Amino acid sequence: MTDSAQPLSNAVSATRWLAVGSLLGLIVLGVAWELWLAPLRPGGTLLALKVLPLCIPLAGILRNRMYTYRWVSLVVWLYFIEGVVRAWKADAATTACALAEVALCLCLFAACAMHVRLRLAKAPA
Repeated sequence: MTDSAQPLSNAVSATRWLAVGSLLGLIVLGVAWELWLAPLRPGGTLLALKVLPLCIPLAGILRNRMYTYRWVSLVVWLYFIEGVVRAWKADAATTACALAEVALCLCLFAACAMHVRLRLAKAPA
């Protein structure tokens, strides 16, 4: 194994775990936001179910499937848009949750994009 291959493997591993952490963060934040932190109605809402589509790619990312990284990098923009819209005019708690969602979405997108790029660069031609 060459010296240049080892840092690449570490970078791929780092992007993988950043993607897993960001995805889990989005799931936890989405549930906590809609049930406890700043729900639309007191007592929570069914809007917490918005995180169910995020649970689907978790298995693929944990199994390191390239296809999953590719489509998650597109789907994450729906959650980014929600965060931006809900942060626009809201109370402080909702704005904080929305900005946290935006930050997690950006981390997830960057991790997925870099993961795919690094793995494609490492693949034989």
